Amino acid sequence: MEPESAVEGLIERARRGDGAAGQELLARHRARLRQMVAVRLDRRIAARVDPSDVVQEALADAARKLPEYLRRTPLPFYPWLRRIAWERVVKLYHRHVRAEKRSVTREETGGLPDESALELAHRLAPPTSPSSQLARQEQHARVRAALAGLAERDREVLVLRYLEQLSTAETAAVLGITAGAVKVRHLRALHRLRAALADDFEEGRP
Repeated sequence: MEPESAVEGLIERARRGDGAAGQELLARHRARLRQMVAVRLDRRIAARVDPSDVVQEALADAARKLPEYLRRTPLPFYPWLRRIAWERVVKLYHRHVRAEKRSVTREETGGLPDESALELAHRLAPPTSPSSQLARQEQHARVRAALAGLAERDREVLVLRYLEQLSTAETAAVLGITAGAVKVRHLRALHRLRAALADDFEEGRP
């Protein structure tokens, strides 16, 4: 995650007409955008589209929109950039998975790719011992079922915080809520998961 002071410094330089600062501002967030796209990209699309290509197109869009952003600054920089990348993921979904009837314009984490859901399960309830692969699979299956039982708004906070590794402030900007509300949802989601999976959480985790 980029230090906020460094990002703000680049934004100020870009506002003063420093084109190199604008390019650096975009380039510095490439890895974070790629992580976000990899987490969110439907596996049916990922088989045909490289996340790096999605990121490259999103950065090109952002470069065109950067002057307007610098004038208005509607969001903190990374949530603004992430929104552009998310729009590209949504367009890809509509283009490649048209049979789906439900809307994907919102952050619907119940539809996470299997790999991302498994990673979230592992981060929220790491194996408590070097048990067999079958036991670990059973544990992850229980965590995924518990995640599916959460309210979408609570589940999304966990995805943003643990998989995309957004800060509390960035998560608040993405969801359009306050930082305090993010903390409440985060703690509530963890509490409900622990209640459902008391035997799978080690003391003090996550």
